[in-house]
Amino acid sequence: MDGRDLVRSVKAVGSGGATGGLRTVRAAWRRRRADAAGLPRRGVERARVPGPVREVEPGPGGGVVRFARAELRIMVAANGAVFWGWDGVGPEPSYALAGSSPEPDPRAVLEPDKDGGWRVVAERVTIVVSRHGAVEVRTPGGVTLRRDLPPRWWEPVAGGDARWTQRSEVAADGRFFGLGGRASGPRLRDGTYRLWNTDPAQPFGPGDDPLYITMPVQLVVADAGTHLVFHDTSWDGTVSLREGEEGAGSGHDRPGTCELRMSGGPLRCWVVVGTPARVLLVWASLTGAPALPPAWALGHHHARWGFGSEREVRRIVAGYQERGLPLDAVHLDIDHYDGHRVFTVDRERFPGLPGLARELRRDGIRLVSIVDPAVKAEPGDLVFDSGSAADAFVRDASGRLVKGVVWPGEAVYPDFTDEGARRWWGGLYEERLAEGFAGFWHDMNEPVSFTAFGPNTLPLSARHALEGRGGDHREAHNVYALGMARAAYEGLRALVPRERPFVFSRSGWAGMQRYGGTWSGDVATGWPGLRASLSLVMGLGLCGVPYSGPDVGGFDGSPSPELYLRWFQLASYLPLFRTHTSVRAGRREPWEFGDEVLGHAREVLAERRRLLPYFVTLAHLARRTGAPYVRPLWWGAPEDRALRNCEDAFLLGDDLLVAPVLDAGVRRRTVPLPRGRWYDVATEEAFQGPGPVVVDAPVGRIPVFARAGAVLPVRGEEGGVELEVWAPARGRSGGGLVVPDAGDGWDEPEAERYVTRWKGGSVVVRVDGPQGRGAPSRPVRIRGLGQA
Repeated sequence: MDGRDLVRSVKAVGSGGATGGLRTVRAAWRRRRADAAGLPRRGVERARVPGPVREVEPGPGGGVVRFARAELRIMVAANGAVFWGWDGVGPEPSYALAGSSPEPDPRAVLEPDKDGGWRVVAERVTIVVSRHGAVEVRTPGGVTLRRDLPPRWWEPVAGGDARWTQRSEVAADGRFFGLGGRASGPRLRDGTYRLWNTDPAQPFGPGDDPLYITMPVQLVVADAGTHLVFHDTSWDGTVSLREGEEGAGSGHDRPGTCELRMSGGPLRCWVVVGTPARVLLVWASLTGAPALPPAWALGHHHARWGFGSEREVRRIVAGYQERGLPLDAVHLDIDHYDGHRVFTVDRERFPGLPGLARELRRDGIRLVSIVDPAVKAEPGDLVFDSGSAADAFVRDASGRLVKGVVWPGEAVYPDFTDEGARRWWGGLYEERLAEGFAGFWHDMNEPVSFTAFGPNTLPLSARHALEGRGGDHREAHNVYALGMARAAYEGLRALVPRERPFVFSRSGWAGMQRYGGTWSGDVATGWPGLRASLSLVMGLGLCGVPYSGPDVGGFDGSPSPELYLRWFQLASYLPLFRTHTSVRAGRREPWEFGDEVLGHAREVLAERRRLLPYFVTLAHLARRTGAPYVRPLWWGAPEDRALRNCEDAFLLGDDLLVAPVLDAGVRRRTVPLPRGRWYDVATEEAFQGPGPVVVDAPVGRIPVFARAGAVLPVRGEEGGVELEVWAPARGRSGGGLVVPDAGDGWDEPEAERYVTRWKGGSVVVRVDGPQGRGAPSRPVRIRGLGQA
């Protein structure tokens, strides 16, 4: 027995509450006993490397290279992505891929290379395999983007899953991005990052890692090109990154390095090479198009853990309406449940929930419900009884139900890696729909079990179906929330087939965008938390998850009026714009921070509503192209090193540049501009990029710039869509796309393509149509003429 764990147990018993007490002590020791009995012992291990090449076997899109102690399968897909897997591993089965793996490119051929190696040459990439198993990714011009050294395995002599390590080198000027939701990003500095979805159990800031969403997805940006690499294994592991240095030591470059250490699972990966836009397009073709949120989900949401009653919800909504503040959704947390039990309602505090939902809907406001995966382990509970009948819950190696402790007390967990369990769970949302809910946010789905000590999740030995393959929580943990999102999304599509589901999840994995989005989780109140909020959104977007946003004001504590307003301003330009807070924290309604903040917040909300058609367009484009709404400044110019190092400004689509204020007391700030002419949208003053500019950032607004020549769809005073055109520079042209909102159904309207140019002394706007270019049918307002 570990003496420290005994001390923690005594402290937990004394602390009581839902997250402490004797139950968490029992759960911790129960988990430890289960793993001691159910996990295989590693024992003596044998190290292995590929050894020298022995033979090759050409195949579709590449082939197989056999070494003395391993074999490597390489396949270039028709979409340009490259797959390789060691020891006979193929692309499937995979939780990340959408459907079956892509067809191979018939033009890609395996052929001899120098020094006894082999190579696969394709249109956009060349893969070179050395005679000892190193793999290089090169541009068509022969420039090396990535070099994977020969991998190393540690295999238990008695049998079982092998640990493995893959060390890689990238260009000295390369910068790392991605790995899921990282608070210290978006550019990932030197350090070690864990690949294990984790509830930090307290509000987090930039120094906390890992968090709720981890993915073995890296985007590497260098002068020579951009590439994405995805190691398709859901096991626990770490990624150690070290940026390179140009001219280090005797004038030679020191390459950047990445070392991936995994506790098990297959050694296989996908690599995509190209511009950032092309890389995300191919990534979406592999892992699935992002779900299209209903238009109302792109408005303003208000949430709180602790509304407590229908009366309080009505009071908050009335506060918005009386002050002329737009509101599109209200979120109910676990306090609306009966005893914190999922898929229930506390009828004393919420006696007429369907009626409340109808009232709000008449005013254009939707209700959104929290949904936790843990089910109270109590016979007589309808969800527990129906799940038991469906054999839907996770069991241990001996066949007993795995029990943890969450908000309702002792609880069991659905096995979302089982198709039958997903189908059962998806059907439960019928109860939520009957209560009037229109959207759903998934929480506590890493999954979490409160514990006195040790990891706050299920035993690693807990058994999972894994789509019939069978396995344990070591493999299932990171994809647990992904399966829950899939269950909800597919269940809602069956229950309400004419409406687009709205689901967002605290945890997830590669491919989660197919089912919805995410939010920051419990970000700490404070200026560092504000900065972390932007890092998370940008990093997740580069991993293919375009819809996300933070808890405005932070989850805990009481933000100052300045901090709250700056957070509000930032979030109004992010996909998910939601105020939310803990039951133990201060209020988050704009009027709680004084008349000055209220006035500025009103302007922020009005601008968000005005830009709603632009957000709808970005949502459709994200679905069609994989491009995130929020993009780093280097999106269109990854070779620009100044933009590559900027982390405190972003592009919203192609045509807006947003420079939030992330530090206290700032009233002017420097903004690095990409190439071209940009207009300050508040003053219409023109600036020329590339290069930094210094602009005012008064407390009432943050700097926002529009690209010259841009065509932005905005909401007019009568509620229709108008075109806001920013004058192109003289001698230049511009344009933009508009995807009109077709309601919350499944219609995907055609994109309207507009072009702008100077003709004489006037700016001319035309729309591309089947019969050529013509005059736009929408009202047009041209801005920036005074500067042009």
